[in-house]
Order: sequence, then structure tokens, then C-alpha cells
Amino acid sequence: MLPIEAPRRLFDTLLAAYGPRHWWPARTVPEMMIGALLVQNTAWTGAERAVRRLEEAGLLNAWARLRATPDETLGELIRPAGFFRVKTGRLRAFADFMATFGDDHARLFGLPTGALRLSLLAVHGVGKETADAILCYAAQRPVFVVDAYTRRICHRLGWCAEKAGYDELQTLIASRLPAEAALLGEMHALLVEHAKRHCRARPVCAGCPVGFCPLRH
Repeated sequence: MLPIEAPRRLFDTLLAAYGPRHWWPARTVPEMMIGALLVQNTAWTGAERAVRRLEEAGLLNAWARLRATPDETLGELIRPAGFFRVKTGRLRAFADFMATFGDDHARLFGLPTGALRLSLLAVHGVGKETADAILCYAAQRPVFVVDAYTRRICHRLGWCAEKAGYDELQTLIASRLPAEAALLGEMHALLVEHAKRHCRARPVCAGCPVGFCPLRH
């Protein structure tokens, strides 16, 4: 069984090594939510380029204008994020969803966490990772976001099976850390940074700060 203190030890180790990640890199709530949709199945660099192009077109913080934009125009703007036709449909579905709340994220975030998560998951193209990212980084709810990096790192540390499920990993980490949105968001960001620097598909153990990783021995 994973010791109760293990995730906090990893958090403290990564924070000391990399410092605060200041994630999610967004200036407004709509920007964060749109970024969460665009980053699906792509690198953040491409998603960020698409976000900036939407901003230049005046569509980043204007759900009504986004709804009125033709698919062809919207698709061309977000092309750097990849899968632009699929993501055009997802952006439009989310914009339609926001219309049911008067395009007011404060009204949306007035829902209790459980109901808010279910509402997000009911939107076309919004899966658990995207919904939880919005919950944690936009709504400031104490929800841990799981991604492929989380699974890879936890497996290599011997904390879970290689194909552990989303819910299992979420409980594994969140149940052993304080229920604080800022801390859980930082943990997710630190895991992403660690996966990029050292815990890659082919691990780079030289210089890895996690001295208690089994791969180091």
C-alpha cells in the first residue's frame, strides 16, 4: 500500500527542484477553459498559438461572437492546435453550453462541485481530464487533474499498475494531499514538468531530483 506521506514527499521534491509552475497560463476564465479544450491531444505550444489567434480575432472572451463565427473561420484560427475540425465542433458545443448560463462563468461556477463536474462532462468533447482542469484552475475547486504523465510517473514509482484508471489515480493522489485547489493544481503542473524533463517515454535519470524512484537504483 502506498504510504500516506508519499505524494507529499514527491510534491515537495518536485517543487524544490522546479519551483512554482504558475499554471494554468491564462489571464481570464474563458481563456483557461478554451485552452483546456484546445490542448487536448496536442502540445501546449500549439494550443497556445491557437488561443492567441482567437484573442487577436476578438473571440477569446466573447462566447456570443464565437458562436456567430463560421466553422471555416474558426477552424482556420485554431489550426495550430491540431485536429482543428474536431476542436471547432467542441468549441462550438462549449460556447452553446455557456449560453445556457448567460455566458456568465460565475453562474456556472455557482453549481456545487459534483453537479458542476457532471454538467461539464455532459458537453460534447469534454472528458474527465478537461472537466477537472476547468474545475481546478478556473473554478478553483480542490480537484486533482490526471493525465498520461501522472500515470507514467506513478507507475515508475511503483504506486500503480501501468494501465491504472483515471479515477484510481485521482483518488491515489488527492486522498493523500490537502484538499486545496492551489496545491492540487501545482501538483499536476509539477508532474507535467517532471515528465517533460526527466520522466519521458524513455526516462532521463541523470540529474533526476526524485532520488527515491526505483529506476534510480
